[in-house]
Amino acid sequence: MATAVPDEFTPVQQRTLEVLGATGAERPVFPADIGPRLRHDLEAGLRTVLEDLAPDEDLHLSKHLLQQVHGCEVKFLAEERSDEGFTVTVPIARGTVAHKAVELGIHWPREPLPLELVDEAIASLTANESWLSDFLQTCSETERAELRSSAGDRVAKFFECFPPLRAKWRPVTESSQIVDLADGRIRLRGKVDLTLGQANGNQAGKVVIDLKTGGPNPAHRDDLRFYALLDTIRIGVPPRLVASFYLDMGEARTESVTEGLLDATVARTVDAAARIAALRAGTTAPVYRPSWGCRWCPVLAECETGRRWLTDEDTDDMDVTA
Repeated sequence: MATAVPDEFTPVQQRTLEVLGATGAERPVFPADIGPRLRHDLEAGLRTVLEDLAPDEDLHLSKHLLQQVHGCEVKFLAEERSDEGFTVTVPIARGTVAHKAVELGIHWPREPLPLELVDEAIASLTANESWLSDFLQTCSETERAELRSSAGDRVAKFFECFPPLRAKWRPVTESSQIVDLADGRIRLRGKVDLTLGQANGNQAGKVVIDLKTGGPNPAHRDDLRFYALLDTIRIGVPPRLVASFYLDMGEARTESVTEGLLDATVARTVDAAARIAALRAGTTAPVYRPSWGCRWCPVLAECETGRRWLTDEDTDDMDVTA
């Protein structure tokens, strides 16, 4: 990073370094065949999934799709069948703008000023015909101001919480992952916010980081495990550590990557693929799993299970002693 950035770390930056860093003794060595073995296990588990796919149908899986089907399957199908078009809003846009700004800032030749980076990110996303281009070109002055403010907050918090990332730490941003299975008919995809380090032979060294706002959610851990699985198959060595970094809290929640963790993620991925294929083919009935997500379900009006769950939760939250 540029010399304009001070060498001294703040307490939160020092804590981040300590939590994400490692000594040589903390870098596990994995079997040389772990990548091919995990691929084989996925292929074996997915054979029956192909039976629910039409001859010309492919299945693409992402962390978002896995989250959806492991939640309420009725909501999953309703959202897939919804006629409502995708509408970009400031809350939807700010995550992409903030991530782009952080990406630029890590490689910026001078001191990374958050709002300057946000403006550069908006300009870049507008010019490259991304899915955000139309919104960024047509949004109102109020929407643009709200976008700059909220994205700038995220970017400022990142640089408050992370020390300047040195080149020898091998920082990589917005790194895409692709694993093709079943002769290309099933594709697993991921995109990691930030990685640091790399493997040395069969010794793990990489840290996979997802940047989050708000508070911890069990789904965040599952997302990172999926990334770890893809990375292991892609390069043959698992990451050393996965971490959700909560910018609002200034804290990282980490998990060491083990063979058991990866095997469990294979099983979860195979189960999700089987449910998605069967639900789309209509060969199985969807399972209701009501949660707070019912509030945004397209079929809430006719879903007695979801309405009853929300009513019960609202009743439980009432202060009857007031």
